[in-house]
Amino acid sequence: MKHVMGVINLVNEPDDLEELTLHRCAGSVPFGGRYRLIDFILSNMVNSSIGNVAVFTQHKYRSLMDHLGSGKEWDLDRKRGGLFVLPSVQDDPAGMSRGDLFQFYSHRDYFYRGREELVIIGRSHMVCNINFEDAVRYHEDMRADVTVIYKEAEEEYSGSYRRLAVRPDGRVTVIEDQTGRLRTDYVSMEMYIMSKALLLDMVETCLAQGYDHLVRDGIMKNVDKLNVVGYHHDGYLGIVNSIQGYYRHSMELLDPSVLRELFFRKDLIYTKVKDEPPARYEANASVRNSLIANGCVIEGKVDNSILSRGVKIGKGAVVKNSIILQNCSIEENVVIENAILDKDVFISRGRVLTGDVRAPFIAAKMKVI
Repeated sequence: MKHVMGVINLVNEPDDLEELTLHRCAGSVPFGGRYRLIDFILSNMVNSSIGNVAVFTQHKYRSLMDHLGSGKEWDLDRKRGGLFVLPSVQDDPAGMSRGDLFQFYSHRDYFYRGREELVIIGRSHMVCNINFEDAVRYHEDMRADVTVIYKEAEEEYSGSYRRLAVRPDGRVTVIEDQTGRLRTDYVSMEMYIMSKALLLDMVETCLAQGYDHLVRDGIMKNVDKLNVVGYHHDGYLGIVNSIQGYYRHSMELLDPSVLRELFFRKDLIYTKVKDEPPARYEANASVRNSLIANGCVIEGKVDNSILSRGVKIGKGAVVKNSIILQNCSIEENVVIENAILDKDVFISRGRVLTGDVRAPFIAAKMKVI
């Protein structure tokens, strides 16, 4: 799709991931053992033949830039187009964080220089595997001003999200935040397709009126004036912008059907490659229903858990229903259940850490317990 450019919008992204985002933005939060949250939306765009992608950052994006690099892993290290990581402009001196339209306006040269006619705008906290080609075709067939990609939720999601009211003909009549009174099972995936000309017009018009949020001020307030249509996504969706959502959707990866839908399809999810040895299981190791990444050394018991790269589990240690991120070291006879350990956490021998499924125990990055 040479006529489409991609925008990954990290400005004012909803985030209630507590300790996991103390030192990083939500887009660079590890997920699924080997990946970061931003890998999903970025891979979806690349798999849809979009060769010009911009990432609009805001805060704490050092680890994100380290992860993305030149975009080589996503085949976006190109002479024309490719990956553009656009840094945040200075926030308001009074301490008020400005909206995404202000960031778009500050980097409007990026849009002017692109030859593409359409723009797909997405967020990093939506975990899914979707090819945008059918959605773009639907957008063009419907002659829509804005197409919102949505999912019919089978159960209540955690965290914040928007609900839609969609007529049988596909027209979106209402968009409300979670705090609204709208009773519907249609949940916005925060992915929007529109023309570049309309986007730039929204940027200038809203800013001139004192508004600076794309969805809230540009789309939601004009849903009756614009031809806004909805495109239904049939596949899996995880909304990861809260600790409960992060824990729940991480644990769902242990379901083979969810794992196959996200990672074992023609359209793959790409991430930064690290050359590490395979996981090593010692004589007394016991592992059941778990995802184990490269470089792990396991001497204890791991049950129904996700281990990222380089995790070490000592003799007699028990890890159950937990998410252990990169390079954590768990010594002998430690018991961990319903927990999330960030990178480089050290747990000394004999400790017992127990959380609840609805409120897992969280250890911040580089913590020693």
